[in-house]
Amino acid sequence: MLNFMRHLLRAAALASVIVATVAAADEPQPLRVNVFPGAQNLPLYAGLAQGIFVRHGFRIDLQFTPNSDDQRNGLAEGKFEIAHAAVDNAVAMVEGAGRNVIIVLGGDSSMNEFFVQPDINTITDMRGRELLVDAPNTAYALQAKKILLNNGLKAGDYRLKLAGGTLLRYRAMVENKEGSASILNVPFSIMARQKGAKSLGRTIDLLGPYQATGAFVMRSWAAANADTLSRYIAAYVESLRWALAPEHRNDSIDLLVKWLKIPRDVAEQTYDMARDPKFGFTPDAKFDLAGFKNLLSLRAEIEGQWDGKAPAPDKYFDMQYYERALKALGR
Repeated sequence: MLNFMRHLLRAAALASVIVATVAAADEPQPLRVNVFPGAQNLPLYAGLAQGIFVRHGFRIDLQFTPNSDDQRNGLAEGKFEIAHAAVDNAVAMVEGAGRNVIIVLGGDSSMNEFFVQPDINTITDMRGRELLVDAPNTAYALQAKKILLNNGLKAGDYRLKLAGGTLLRYRAMVENKEGSASILNVPFSIMARQKGAKSLGRTIDLLGPYQATGAFVMRSWAAANADTLSRYIAAYVESLRWALAPEHRNDSIDLLVKWLKIPRDVAEQTYDMARDPKFGFTPDAKFDLAGFKNLLSLRAEIEGQWDGKAPAPDKYFDMQYYERALKALGR
């Protein structure tokens, strides 16, 4: 009888271990994702609301960054696993800080426009005026500098002021007229126009194709977590597909209103602009190689890196995880 009871106790203990193991396996994996506030995060908002990330096995901790420096430092220091932002920041991490970062996903062409105060009529009117930027040597700041250069304004012909991400630049423009111009994307460009600011052109029309928002990670983390990264990308792409489906328009607009705290009419305009594949989201968040080559050429010209000649782009991105994700989704 004693042996029988011991057998039952061992069996019960083993069963409890199995149950605990299965329960742990069913628990969503925590994953920290860092972004700038904005409409470019609609796939994340949709994936969270629809449980898509949970179905792919994740519990997403969505973090917001005030500026590029905080985000780049945070990724390098392991404060989060995945960053979504203008991928020129990944290039800056590689070239400026010696960080082994790779781009693993595309997203959009930036949805950017060059906005100015009401009293400015042409880009050349920016002479002696103040240009609001995030970091002065990456991404949209380089776009702004190139637009000014194309109109005869070199460094020193205008003043740079570091104001932070797009939300903060928008606020700086509407609250203080000293900020004469900035690159703005939706929904902030729409709200700036409502407050009297005006656009002097979309950046893709002024400068050509551009690989803007994308996801980037530390290369070592990607190699050690290949399955996790591929599943995350699959969940992101599925979320993007859901958000852009015409039958989900009203739901997606609701999400923009909720997350960005914007009026519904602004959210409606934002959504419709974001669905334009040339200006807004790239179908399935595909990496735009032509736009990325343009990005590198812009950095080479404006920052004088690589002796003014853009390098081969291959070392900055690795799309094997994206390809694996699309295969899992059945393309």
